[in-house]
Amino acid sequence: MVDVPRVPEQWRPASGNTPEERTEGEFPEVQASRFSVLGPVRAWHGTEQLNTGSPMQRALLAALLLRDGRTATASELIDALWGDEPPSQALAAVRTYASRLRKVLPPGVLLSESGGYAVRVTEGALDLTAAEDLWAAAEKARGVGDLCQARSLVNKALGLWDGEPLANVPGPYAETQRTRLEEWRLQIVESRLDMDLEQGCHAEAVSELTALTAAHPLRERLRELLMLALYRSGRQAEALAVYADTRRLLADELGVDPRTGLKELQQRILQADPALSEPSAGDPEPATTVVRPAQLPATVPDFTGRKSFVDELSDILSTAEGRVMAVSALAGIGGVGKTTLAVHVAHVARTHFPDGQLYVDLQGAGARAAEPETVLGAFLRALGTADSAIPESLEERAALYRSVLDGRRVLVLLDNARDAAQVRPLLPGMEGCAALVTSRVRMVDLAGAHLVDLDVMSPEEALLLFTRIVGDERVTSEREAALDVVAACGFLPLAIRIAASRLAARRTWTVSTLAAKLADERRRLDELQAGDLAVKATFELGYGQLEPAQARAFRLLGLADGPDLSLAAAAAVLDLPLEDTEDLLEALVDTSLIESAAPGRYRYHDLVRLYARACAERDEQPPSERDAAMSRLLDFYLASAARVYAIERPGDRTVSHLEVTHHLGLEFDDAATAFSWLRAEAACILACVQQSLAPNSLRRAVDLILAAKNLAESGASSHRYEAVTRAARDVAAATGDAYAEGRARVSLAQVLNKLGRFHDAYAELELAVQLALESGDPWTHGNALNEQGIVNNCINQPAVGEGQLLQAISAFRADGNRHSEASALCNLSRALLAMGRTNKSIELAQQGMAIYSELGVTFRLANAKYALGLALSQAGRHSEALDQLTDALEIFRDSRQRLWQGTTHYRIAQVSFSDRRVTQAAQHAEQALSTGCVGGDWMRANVLTILGRALRALGQVDRAQACWSEALAIHEAGGAPEAAQLRELLKPVAAA
Repeated sequence: MVDVPRVPEQWRPASGNTPEERTEGEFPEVQASRFSVLGPVRAWHGTEQLNTGSPMQRALLAALLLRDGRTATASELIDALWGDEPPSQALAAVRTYASRLRKVLPPGVLLSESGGYAVRVTEGALDLTAAEDLWAAAEKARGVGDLCQARSLVNKALGLWDGEPLANVPGPYAETQRTRLEEWRLQIVESRLDMDLEQGCHAEAVSELTALTAAHPLRERLRELLMLALYRSGRQAEALAVYADTRRLLADELGVDPRTGLKELQQRILQADPALSEPSAGDPEPATTVVRPAQLPATVPDFTGRKSFVDELSDILSTAEGRVMAVSALAGIGGVGKTTLAVHVAHVARTHFPDGQLYVDLQGAGARAAEPETVLGAFLRALGTADSAIPESLEERAALYRSVLDGRRVLVLLDNARDAAQVRPLLPGMEGCAALVTSRVRMVDLAGAHLVDLDVMSPEEALLLFTRIVGDERVTSEREAALDVVAACGFLPLAIRIAASRLAARRTWTVSTLAAKLADERRRLDELQAGDLAVKATFELGYGQLEPAQARAFRLLGLADGPDLSLAAAAAVLDLPLEDTEDLLEALVDTSLIESAAPGRYRYHDLVRLYARACAERDEQPPSERDAAMSRLLDFYLASAARVYAIERPGDRTVSHLEVTHHLGLEFDDAATAFSWLRAEAACILACVQQSLAPNSLRRAVDLILAAKNLAESGASSHRYEAVTRAARDVAAATGDAYAEGRARVSLAQVLNKLGRFHDAYAELELAVQLALESGDPWTHGNALNEQGIVNNCINQPAVGEGQLLQAISAFRADGNRHSEASALCNLSRALLAMGRTNKSIELAQQGMAIYSELGVTFRLANAKYALGLALSQAGRHSEALDQLTDALEIFRDSRQRLWQGTTHYRIAQVSFSDRRVTQAAQHAEQALSTGCVGGDWMRANVLTILGRALRALGQVDRAQACWSEALAIHEAGGAPEAAQLRELLKPVAAA
């Protein structure tokens, strides 16, 4: 246990003790005073900052404060203030400064003693002593292995610095102390960065270390930490380049070689030492506190039987040797209790996994199983990883997932897996962790798995389960009837649970009543003759007992393809008020026919969903009601997404061009709530689009794609959005609907642009323009031209883009769409900028910004500021450009536009480099790399290019070459013209 000092709290302004709290000899004025030297020399009394006078007076005060209460003689103070050449009246000057300070400071603070002076302050009243106490406590915490506490204390200590220590204080003593304090601060920073790396925060440390090594190029410890952070971030070439830069710099500046530790680290990197890939100590630390997820579903209180399986699996889990357990049933048998057993075992074993338990339903039995990359994103967030730190690709997410779990003991429950390929990326892969996997298939191809074939219950277990649900009294009096019931259920746990729950909910029924119902072989035997039909018979029992309204809800809600369904969406499907819908859904939950995934959200088990659809096909009358229900769901999503679009883009006439809906949609209080809803419903919205690509609903499905475009722009669901949009385009083309096809092609092109696939996007847009003319759709016409201009800006054909953007502006003005007009003006600004027409570019960006400001569009205002920042930069007005880009960055961050946020970091890096702010350029380029940018790999290569330029300017030539080499490979693979520029950049480096 580490004692945490309360010094920082005492250092803050306080009102002083009350008379009752003071002890004998305390001075209330002294208690209320505090001083700072870790920045300007300042003094406060309570909340009032005191005037400490001239620089020489502050020098005297600093000299006394730094003596920790000890008395300084007059001669010592003269030496401190003037050194070897004091003025003739030095002693008188010291006395004058002391007298003036005594008048300003509270009584009892500045004392005259033995011909000298002393400052008396209370404990914690000086920021330097507060920092020293925090540092001592941090060292103590680190010594006992509590890195999280140590790092928190170190950050508090560093937070007490307020610029240069003893800022603007003259005299040799102040200069010496300033150097000492700055050196100490750097040592604390190095210690904190070292702890960052020990806790796995290597990617976040690269940007800070890059700036620090630029500011302190000869400090080898910082270079060593940077090499290690780069290596652990998968940037081995740059790590080795840092060593090469360091060796050359030390030889040129000092004529020495790097120290032994740096040389050894280089060799270990060259040898790919496995120990380097892992933090040396401590648990990974999230941004604030250690996150211990506890995601296991509740275990059933009446879990029955399966003792041999529970013991077998619990023993394996308790060893925590990193083995993978697969709990799977015989192929084709559903409802046998795989999930129930796995959840129960996981709860039994959870004490062996103190760092948390993760759970996911992989939906392997459905038409659209969960994608591993999506699951990994959710797992990483549950483990404390920020959204901005989660990479895009499956491979990178899997690698980060394993890194985050390293050193932790976590149990992962992967429920309802489709196959081994879906499971492999989700396995922890670390000793001390374990995975439980349930599936319908035996995963013989899952290496290292302990396979369990789960059969139906024994008659004794089945009767015990039935009794625990229904109650001893009712079953004991009708034991034979109870045996008949469980036998009719085929001893299948899910069937038994449904039957028993229905009986328990109906106190007027006897067990014999239920047994008689199950004895009807006309309703049961046909279902039990093969495989999955056994489960269907059990569901038929529950379904047959539903009230008409409940049965209708069960049938119709099962038609939707999404992973779950919100209460509001369900109300739209059923065309009922929210209250009535909730009553029906809760009744279905009580019968175990659906599950409540979370408050206000409901989901079907895969097999139950299939059964519900079979019931809808058989029982729903008239049959057209099935299509009507799905049409209402599509209307709900379209109307709600349109409201989100309108909130985020006031003045954009896109919403007036959408298909008319019969549902008003949800209302949202603000943009943040609206966008949160859109992200939460992403999977359901895209599933609804995919399911609605029929002639009578195609246009509304395509318009839902348009209204939900933020799912692609934010980077949250870009790949799934692309797949659905591509499917809509193909259906529209096949059915000859030029109107829907044109819109789908524009939407697809917009996604492709964000991913950097410009030529593919342009091909879609050329067809979209033709289709717009054919269908007379003003939305497709204006947006296709605008998007063509964007593409031409990106592929260095601004003259072509200019004509297209001018046409787009005309089209938007004719449509009265001022929002889109502003967008096209900003895009035209960038085209003219590329052609050297800087003044006109600035004017156009300002016009766009004026429109956005008038409309009150926060997110899109950021796009205008972004365009204006680029134009101002080219005009050489770097300070103004940085102001605009910084404003844009803040807006993008607040709007959760991650890709635009990263792109703006890149532009700030460019402007900073042009303004010779090389360190800031390197920092922003690093942040752009870690966040991601609009433009995919093409933009990543551009970021690497500017990072290389900044690094070369900082003297890190080899690391710059590593960045340029990676950028060149990307541009060559994509056939980008920027490859030629990179070859030129690499030539002088190679020649040297």
